[in-house]
This record gives sequence, C-alpha cells and structure tokens, in this order.
Amino acid sequence: MSDFSKEDIRAAVAAGVLNEQQAVGLLTLAQERLGIRDHLIDEDEPFEFFKGFSEIFVTVGLWLLLSGVIGLGAVLKGGVGIGVLGMVLTWVFALYFTKKRRMNLPSMSLAAGFGVFLAGTVLSVIGMDKDLTEIHVIIMALIGMLIYYRVFKLPFTMFVFGIFGLIMVYAIMGMQGATISIFDFPDGLFDLSNNSGFAIGSLIFGFAAFALGIWFDTKDPHRISRYSATGFWLHILAAPAIVNTIALTLVNSGGTKGYLLTALLLVVVTILSLVIDRRSFLTAGIGYFAVLIPWMTPDYASGESSMVYTLLILGILITALGTWWVQIRSWLMRLLPDFPFKDRFPPYIRGQND
Repeated sequence: MSDFSKEDIRAAVAAGVLNEQQAVGLLTLAQERLGIRDHLIDEDEPFEFFKGFSEIFVTVGLWLLLSGVIGLGAVLKGGVGIGVLGMVLTWVFALYFTKKRRMNLPSMSLAAGFGVFLAGTVLSVIGMDKDLTEIHVIIMALIGMLIYYRVFKLPFTMFVFGIFGLIMVYAIMGMQGATISIFDFPDGLFDLSNNSGFAIGSLIFGFAAFALGIWFDTKDPHRISRYSATGFWLHILAAPAIVNTIALTLVNSGGTKGYLLTALLLVVVTILSLVIDRRSFLTAGIGYFAVLIPWMTPDYASGESSMVYTLLILGILITALGTWWVQIRSWLMRLLPDFPFKDRFPPYIRGQND
C-alpha cells in the first residue's frame, strides 16, 4: 500500500468516513493484491497514548477542573448533586474532546472521571436507600460504562468497565466470607493455596476479561478499528490476573516441581502471547522469569552477582523477543496445526526469507 497506510485507514474509521467492516474489507483486498502478507514487517499492535503535548496540557486542565468539582462537593456536602454535576461535565466535555476533537489522553481522563463520578453518585444514592447493596452500585456503574462506550466508542472505557467488574468479583467473594489484609498482598489476591476466595476471584475475572478481549480481537484481526484497541485494554486487565494467580501459586508451592511447573507455565504464556499477538501476557510474566533465572543458573546467578546476571539474561531475552517478535510469531504460527479462530488472529508472515 504505497499510497495509503494502515494509519490512513484507521483515521478514516475514526472520522466516520469508513466503518470497521468496510475498512477490513478494503485492507484485505489491498493485501491480497499487493501480497503484503508475504512482506509484512511492521509491529502491528498499535497503541497511542497521546498525540502531542497539547493533549497533556488539556488533560491537566481537565484534572484541575474535575478535582475542583470534587472539592466543591466536599465543602458543600453536595452528595448526589455534585456526582451528577461531575457526570454531566465529563459527558459534555467528552462530546467535544472525544467525538469531535478525537483527543486520546483527554478522552481517557474523561472516561475515568465519568466512572469516578458515577460510582460516587450511586454510593450517595445507596446511603439514602438502605435496601441497596455494594453489588447494586457496581451493576449500575457497569451499565453506565457500557452506555458510555456505546455512545463515545472509546476503547479505554472498557478498561474502566473491567475495573468495576473486578471490584464486583471481589465484592461477591467478600460476601461469601473471603477476607484479606494489607499484609496478605500479593498472596491474598493471587495465591490459590492460601485458601483465599479473592485468588479464585482474580482467576475468574482474568479468564472473563481474556475471553472478552479475544472476542474483540477476532472482530478486527487487521487491527485498524476500535475493536482491537478495546481488546488491548481488556488484555491489560486479564494478563496480570491470570498470570499472577497461576504463577504465584506455583512459585509458592516451592521445590523443584513448583519451579518446573512455573517454567512450563511461562512457556505456555509466551506461546499464547505470540499466537494472539498480545505482549501484555508476556509482560505480566517478566517478574517470574526473574525468579526462575537464578534457580536455572545457580553457577552464575548466585550470591552478590545474582541480580546482575538475572538482569543481563532477562534483558537479552526480552530484547530478543521484542526485536524479532514478527519473525518468531510467523515461524510459530506456521508450525502450529490449524485450530479454531487461527485465521481470525492477526495475519502472520508467510514465505518470508529472513
């Protein structure tokens, strides 16, 4: 595509010139005509936090303004009224900064602010109605974030939605008798052998967020629309919940068996990351790689030099994976037999001589 790039197509989708289905069809046709799948070299996991310093400047202003609204509520003891005012302000600003200006960082801040004011409003309502519980609060917050996502089509909204979902899972576990103290972290949240309901909740939430993320990913394998960006934020939530829960449980089991199973888990996580083309799962496992390296290289990574050798080996590993991610993924995907949804994940290089 010498005249138009994927960024041009993404911009067309964002501006409403093309819808996601039209964009995918256009991109697929272009790739088939030009053989781009045989020469694909770009790292195709797009992520843009902000487009320029102007977005940072606007975001700082919005933070100050919304903080002032929260402070006003505390001074006037406004309760529901201040929460509703905050929701209205974030919604109105989002109509301009998200739908019209399409500014990334301000839009993300407004989505988070809407979630905070929404939760505060519902909490205030609960304070006036004793029949409502924390679960009612979270359900209303979840519905509110889904409406926000529907209206503004902002992928980051699903990250806020996921946070509320995680809180809901923990609330349910708490209602079942699960307890935790600040001194139990991280074992209390992630170690299944600790008999903590919160660890089970973390795992349930992780798999739920992962399944939803995969659903969005398969709707946009070429990653040119909001669907893949939404999947990105869901995987950011799913990865630490799944990897930490399983890996910490295995590491804490101790002994050679525990470390071998952890190593096997990290191999599986690496393969999964490559197959779905998401680096978040591998990123979540970096700490456990650091735990395993001294165990696997006792002659080198021991004593005072342990940290040095661990950093060197881990740095080489992560840098190599990051540098040759596309080539490694291409080799792996060609090696793996056909499996369900294989053709719905991002295309991989075929026939490239590297």
